[in-house]
Amino acid sequence: MAGNSQRRNRRTANKKGAQLGSGGQRRRGLEGKGPTPPAEMRKGHAKQRAAQARARKATGRPAPRRGGARGTAELVVGRNSVYEALRDGVPANTLYVQQFIDSDDRVRDALRLAADLGDIHLMEAPRAELDRMTDGLNHQGMVLQIPPYEYAHPDDLVVAAHDEGQDPLIVALDGVTDPRNLGAVVRSVSAFGGHGVVIPERRAAGMTAGAWKTSAGAAARTPVARASNLTRALEAYQKAGCFVVGLAADGDADLHEVEALDGPVVIVVGSEGKGLSRLVGETCDLRVRIPMPGGDESLNAGVAAGVVLYEASRRRA
Repeated sequence: MAGNSQRRNRRTANKKGAQLGSGGQRRRGLEGKGPTPPAEMRKGHAKQRAAQARARKATGRPAPRRGGARGTAELVVGRNSVYEALRDGVPANTLYVQQFIDSDDRVRDALRLAADLGDIHLMEAPRAELDRMTDGLNHQGMVLQIPPYEYAHPDDLVVAAHDEGQDPLIVALDGVTDPRNLGAVVRSVSAFGGHGVVIPERRAAGMTAGAWKTSAGAAARTPVARASNLTRALEAYQKAGCFVVGLAADGDADLHEVEALDGPVVIVVGSEGKGLSRLVGETCDLRVRIPMPGGDESLNAGVAAGVVLYEASRRRA
């Protein structure tokens, strides 16, 4: 019976105790939050990034790569591959060398290059450890670790161009899966004064050691951005005032007829086999073709991008 229980701390009535008030929280929640701050003060806004870029330029500090997701660490295995990666300036943070390795010219040259660079850690490891790291690949006693690439955000390429007082010149790759093609495009963008390359997150080549090598050092000064959705990234470029030109064998105009190349433009290059995907092709403002009197049906992405970038650079000059 209620009130007669001998159990300690047992509630013997249904009525609750005194309730605390809201402390004014509901009233404050109805109050306004004041005027919207200017775009330069809103985190993540393009105008804020432009203001920060101008500040960095005034102080001489380099712009950080940010926004896109980081890539994954990569291992370069084998004496020749390790030596060539170091020789070609592929960024690396650790060189693993097998204990009691039989030294030859490639081993000595690789160790010399790593020592000259100064920022690469030299680690000695037993063969069993290198076998585990490389999943049983024939590493020949040498493994080079490439740190994850830090991709830019697609919006940063437009901001960087405007900060330099130039019209954006950007190349977007649709379904290009060969890292060497990506490296070749990065090299062409750098050579012809472009502001960066955009790639999709999925079903596309990333900035691997192979892409770094093919870029011949251009990847160190030309940003690569990664978009979670390439179609939406192109639509954002259009809203920012860029004309989106897609390369297609059945394009509506020849390259020399496109007047938009001397202004803010994004050049979209598809894979050699499939070309542009349907949604990306429909998003483009204009699809153009490269005249080929020789009769070849298509060019690989690196060559096609180089041709269009040259034409754009010529007109801008």
